[in-house]
Amino acid sequence: MPANYFRVLSLDGGGAKGFYTLGVLREIEGLIKPAPIHERFDLIFGTSTGAIIAALLALGKSVDEIHGLYKTHVPDIMAKKLPAEKSAALAALADKVFQDEKFDAVKTNVGIVTTKWVIERPMIFKGNPEQAHGRTGTFVVGFGVRISDAVQASCSAYPFFNRKMVTTSAGDNIELIDGGYCANNPTLYAIADALIAMKQPPEKVRVVSVGVGEYPEPPKKWWEKQRWAQLLISVQLLQKTLEINTKSMDQLRVILFKQIPTIRISDTFSEPTMATDMFEHNLDKLNILRQRGAESYAKYEAELKRLLA
Repeated sequence: MPANYFRVLSLDGGGAKGFYTLGVLREIEGLIKPAPIHERFDLIFGTSTGAIIAALLALGKSVDEIHGLYKTHVPDIMAKKLPAEKSAALAALADKVFQDEKFDAVKTNVGIVTTKWVIERPMIFKGNPEQAHGRTGTFVVGFGVRISDAVQASCSAYPFFNRKMVTTSAGDNIELIDGGYCANNPTLYAIADALIAMKQPPEKVRVVSVGVGEYPEPPKKWWEKQRWAQLLISVQLLQKTLEINTKSMDQLRVILFKQIPTIRISDTFSEPTMATDMFEHNLDKLNILRQRGAESYAKYEAELKRLLA
């Protein structure tokens, strides 16, 4: 395959279900070894859990390293009961992993999707002035914000996490929430960067879009049903909102950019044993999600070989 293809990797949001994404990526990494993922993809976009993975890949981390972090920390974060507790645990992990690194440290082009709380618009953290869609004269990579803070914002699934305040290099204080509210599947945003901002011809662009899979709702005990009934916004409603967003964005991608070869990996699982949601913290079940991601990859291996070889 010609070496001058512009390859895009897009990673959905979905909380703990990012274990499925890691299963897919483990196999992709095995396919392209010894090259790391950041060397094979010219642009990596991510939302929420996909933002964590995208940022780490863009910094040169291996999928196994990321999986190790997920196994150690994600169940603990998702088991926290209060939003403040979840946010504090996420902040501690992000600061430990990313430290004070900013977006000039990334090794490939990246997009971390968040949502502005007050003005209800996306805010996407990028590492390359070529990704700007305007105001190039004042462009600052990542708005001068630390990767840790951008990733925390992208994962702030309000009201189950607290909203995240960031301060840009221009001195603006901006309150952010989960990027899934505007693009839980960020593939459209990534293609727009490739074609419009980075001026790549459509015939050169190739896209791999990885979701988190779809699963039945987990059953709840009678006391859990009673407690959840008292919440105005439930986990079920939040998850449904994000799933609708994901499917709508992919439908638009097919309509608007059907000329862009895209491999979309996100299978549906109907077995009751697969019942889970974005706040799953049973590590045994999360490991099964990772295995299912690897199995999903197998269906697309021939196509991925052509795209990534």
